[in-house]
Amino acid sequence: MARILDTIDSPSDLKKLPLEKLPDLAQEIRDELIAVASKNGGHLGPNLGVVELTIALHRAFDTPADNFLFDVSHQAYVHKLLTGRRKQFNTIRQAGGLNGFMLRTESPHDCFGAGHAGTALSAALGMAKARDMRGGKEHVIALAGDAAFTCGVSFEALNNITTTTKRMIVVLNDNEWSIDKNVGAIANYFNKIVTNENYSHLHERAAKFIEKIGGQTAVKMARRAEGVVKGFLLPSVIFEELGMTYYGPVDGHDIPTLIKTFEFLKQQDHPCLLHVLTEKGRGYEPAMVKRKAFHGTPAFNPSTGEAASSGSPTFSQLLGDHLSKIAETNDKVVAITAGMPNGTGLERFQPKFPERYFDVGIAEEHAVLFAAGMATKGYKPVCAIYSTFLQRAIDMVIHDVCLQNLPVVFCMDRGGVSGDDGPTHHGLFDISYFRCVPNAIHMSPKDEDEFVDMLHTAINHSGPIALRYPRGSGTGAKVKEQPQQLPIGKAEVIKPGKQVAIWFYGRMGEMAQQLADQLEAKGYSAAIINARFAKPMDTGTLEFYAHSSDLIITLEDHVLMGGFGSAVLEELSNLNLSTPVVRVGWPDMFIEHGKEANLREVYGLSVKSALEKAEPYLQKIKPAKVA
Repeated sequence: MARILDTIDSPSDLKKLPLEKLPDLAQEIRDELIAVASKNGGHLGPNLGVVELTIALHRAFDTPADNFLFDVSHQAYVHKLLTGRRKQFNTIRQAGGLNGFMLRTESPHDCFGAGHAGTALSAALGMAKARDMRGGKEHVIALAGDAAFTCGVSFEALNNITTTTKRMIVVLNDNEWSIDKNVGAIANYFNKIVTNENYSHLHERAAKFIEKIGGQTAVKMARRAEGVVKGFLLPSVIFEELGMTYYGPVDGHDIPTLIKTFEFLKQQDHPCLLHVLTEKGRGYEPAMVKRKAFHGTPAFNPSTGEAASSGSPTFSQLLGDHLSKIAETNDKVVAITAGMPNGTGLERFQPKFPERYFDVGIAEEHAVLFAAGMATKGYKPVCAIYSTFLQRAIDMVIHDVCLQNLPVVFCMDRGGVSGDDGPTHHGLFDISYFRCVPNAIHMSPKDEDEFVDMLHTAINHSGPIALRYPRGSGTGAKVKEQPQQLPIGKAEVIKPGKQVAIWFYGRMGEMAQQLADQLEAKGYSAAIINARFAKPMDTGTLEFYAHSSDLIITLEDHVLMGGFGSAVLEELSNLNLSTPVVRVGWPDMFIEHGKEANLREVYGLSVKSALEKAEPYLQKIKPAKVA
């Protein structure tokens, strides 16, 4: 039997369907989401939760004329299916396929790209004001999860909405989860609205009344009644206090009521917020039971929901386990995450030291400032934040931590390319943004054992220090029983050599060894140096190899602009040395999504590419006989 979904090539096709067919379409969309995510991985749980909501939005509004802004946009898979990308949907998160987030270059229906939380309201307000200034009539709708309201930037936008525009709709998609269970006063506040028995009962009655009777008179009566009751039951509904008209909570899986509500909101001449209740993972039991795991999942067995295990622990898991060990003997160690206890591995720390664990929600700026405050009182804060997310707190890193030389440890997960998630999640800039800041130290391990050594070193350092490490598992190196404290700024010479000095930073050790093997096969003597530190640089070892070698090759999983190779060039300039340097790293551009191995091949982070870059210099070097 043909699927309804196969007849949907644009939102106009959706509008032609009889209303009674929309629940069947919703089920087909869920089946498609599960089938594709089980092969490609992806953000399954969030998308299962917004199926009906997205159908209702496209039924009531007209994209691309009207503008939908999805906060983070990891929940835009359904939107992609309904806007002409159904036939390509099986390519999502694959090289050359659809992006896992909204992407302006992918479709005119994607009016604003995103990958980080908290951006939708401000961007939507900017678009609404631009529309007003040019006399446009289109609707601007920002769809934000409840976790987005833990971001300070969301409140900065809320503070400006009613003084900037008269026409804007905010949809609060409340499922009580971001990646993990939502935390803090804002989550509790939304819960009070939802669980207030009388208030919920009023809205249920009002929604049924509107649906049954219809028309503006009924709507106005319901609104008038709601306004009166709010004053008695919830006198401090924050959105009302900020000038927006609040509607809800409503069932985010009731398509007819959602459509009628959106049709009503389209007629309003004031900013509105609709509070919608949805279930993350709805319609797929494994995603309902394991909501954290299915927020962003690797490929899995659709029958059981089980994903294949790599076997080796990830760097995130190592952080949680070994920070816990350190905390057993150091009562000043505290762990801080910005809404990512699972992704950073701190969920392993939390049950052992709940009083020293802090999840501040998706608020990286606050996390860093909070850490700075604790550091002034003698504590040792460990901020575990993805490299790409820590970009949001650069001012706090500079102004509040490094300027005051406070002993905060930054554990930057996802340092380097992050594969299928694409440019919003690649951690390719942290060497640059730390290396230029006084008092900051930046280090990166070659394997799991060195990672634990560096964590131990960071805890014992008396100033700001950053530890970057890649997504996923390492090389499988065994972690020794007792960690070693590393001398700050000291490189490790893994293999001596006389003609070519290969300096690698972080996870590039395997490539360094392969490159050295290839060079020696050609007759060149090659040294391998594990830099360990991008700042401070081991100038002594660098100077030695600059004098004794004919060529230096640097390898890094970072952009070349301002990265580790740039640091080598700068130090050589300071030493008045002119040894040629070949730098291997990512180019000055945003790297698309795809499998890491394929991306490295395409952009020249390979042994073959390194040899090609080095060839003009190698031709001037007489091969030595290698023992």
